[in-house]
Amino acid sequence: MSASEWAEAMRRALERSTGVGVVPVETVRAQSGLEFLRGVAEGRHPRAPISDTLAFQLVEVEQGRAVFQGMPAAGHANPMGTVHGGWSATLLDSAMSCAVHSTLAAGQGYTTAEFKVSLVRPVLAGRGPLRAEGKVIHVGRTLATSEGRLYDADGKLYAHGTETCVIFAL
Repeated sequence: MSASEWAEAMRRALERSTGVGVVPVETVRAQSGLEFLRGVAEGRHPRAPISDTLAFQLVEVEQGRAVFQGMPAAGHANPMGTVHGGWSATLLDSAMSCAVHSTLAAGQGYTTAEFKVSLVRPVLAGRGPLRAEGKVIHVGRTLATSEGRLYDADGKLYAHGTETCVIFAL
């Protein structure tokens, strides 16, 4: 896909959205992870409040895979003028952890236990959109691992990482 097609995908995702908010735990508990995330992507559930702060959105989800897309902006910059590494790390954490979430059964939850991100080139405001794609490596009874990549429409890599999530009963 081209950058303009990615921008259009994000515009459509935001158009479907019901706004930002936190979903009641009873609702989350009653759905599989994939059902829940599809509800966010399709606008049946609100997107996370941080998605407005950092200008990103869930654009694709399937079993074991999640893709977030974001638009780095001047408001995400550090004092040197490049986008703060935390922006890239947050997109990757979201993609890698939601890839894990997409594999969970109803009644299960997760939280990030640790993640490592390698930033391989600077992100500049307005240079985007960028996509963070997370893929599951392994899901066990109590721990799951995943990996992710942050890249542009030309396939240029900006960051990559790995993550471990703790799985628990909701």
